[in-house]
Amino acid sequence: MGQLDCLTLLVGMMASLSACRPAATTRMEAYRQPPPPPTNKVVKTDAEWRAQLSQEQYQVLRHAATERPFGPVYEQFRRQGQGTYYCAGCGAELFSSNQKFDSHCGWPSFYDPADAKNVITRDDFAMGMVRTEVLCAVCGGHLGHVFKGEGFPTPTNLRYCINGVALKFVPGPAGGGAGGGQTPPKSDRSDR
Repeated sequence: MGQLDCLTLLVGMMASLSACRPAATTRMEAYRQPPPPPTNKVVKTDAEWRAQLSQEQYQVLRHAATERPFGPVYEQFRRQGQGTYYCAGCGAELFSSNQKFDSHCGWPSFYDPADAKNVITRDDFAMGMVRTEVLCAVCGGHLGHVFKGEGFPTPTNLRYCINGVALKFVPGPAGGGAGGGQTPPKSDRSDR
């Protein structure tokens, strides 16, 4: 990546991060019971989204902003045990703690969605480069990005880098397997 590309990336990241003014109370929502699953595509007006979501959730889910890395939501994610992660916008099941890992990137990471039909991807040309954006297939909410081939010892060689405020967490069994929240061994890349 050339110097101009790095500068463009840095300016874009700063603009994206400034769109979310983190509040001291920024938290990933947690519930005792799973939200009711949506039965159809969820379509709402801008006013309805603003009324339902916190300011930071609104900026992330509806305007593809990015929460700040290594913030309170990330620390909360790192402490969560077994459970399931749902879309904060519509309640669709997205990820399981069975596919969760700590990539030390500052945002929640998963190597695969729990329910692939609820997660879609598309090319994202923002910030002067091509990335793969991750969205909720039910409400179209921006979740984050997925990266391939970074050297993490996961079964898929993928890292779904997800904004924690875009998720709701429900503790409990996560797909009946073991191993949620595992930290894989460090990759041999020196920038981690």
